[in-house]
Amino acid sequence: MSYIGRKPTVGNFQICDAISVVNGQAAYTMQVGSVNVSPQSANHMIVSLNGTIQKPNSSFTVSGAVITFSSNLATGDVIDFIQILGDVLDLGVPSDATVTAAKIGANAVTAAKLNNDIISGSTELASEPADTDEFLVSDAGTLKRIDYSLIKGGAGASDGFHVYDMSGGSASGDLVLTSELFDDGGNYNTSNGRYTVPSDGKYYFSAGAVTSGTAAKLRFKKNGSDFPGGLDSGGYSPNTSTQGTVHSILDLSASDYITFASDQTVYDNYIFFNGVKLY
Repeated sequence: MSYIGRKPTVGNFQICDAISVVNGQAAYTMQVGSVNVSPQSANHMIVSLNGTIQKPNSSFTVSGAVITFSSNLATGDVIDFIQILGDVLDLGVPSDATVTAAKIGANAVTAAKLNNDIISGSTELASEPADTDEFLVSDAGTLKRIDYSLIKGGAGASDGFHVYDMSGGSASGDLVLTSELFDDGGNYNTSNGRYTVPSDGKYYFSAGAVTSGTAAKLRFKKNGSDFPGGLDSGGYSPNTSTQGTVHSILDLSASDYITFASDQTVYDNYIFFNGVKLY
């Protein structure tokens, strides 16, 4: 039979150590490297005696590591060699890097085959996971992987910002804050005052300002429009200016944007706008 590439080798071929004939003895122990070996059967052996190949189960039999010839051997007889073929259906020990995933049966790798030190100090993640690090989760019994960025809570990369100060000293309507304390991911635009949501989730926003008049009328707007729950009068003062704050938790989708607005004039000596993704 022809093969593409190297012809496959099956079995476990071994040549037994030399055996010295004892006059009047038929049974001999077979060894390879001074260790007893036990063939599968007489049919798994090639035995040469005095230059003649012997017929299995007729000229000799085998039991464990002992070969017994059909008649006692005599001085001058020579056991030329005994070759053990091994199990002809046994591939033996696979060569390194030859067992592929396709050769492993479905559900064949069980906990009994896993070393309990597979996760140890040498595999410890010593710092906070990166957003692209993956975790294993069970989805109705099916293992799936998920990025850390999708399961972490609180502020994180591309999740939070805090801005303050206005150019021009005072303004009303949509307020544009120009100084950033931090802006993870660069999602706040200092040109138009919009914070654009980087991913779906629940977000917390707060803002504060000093306004003209006796009542602060501050609010958040979503995608340029007012919405229920976006208004908080924040404070009241009998004086000509009032310090007020507004807070809100919103369920937002990626690309939504939030702005901070006031019905009254606000001043840049006390103003801030911040937000963070909760989950």
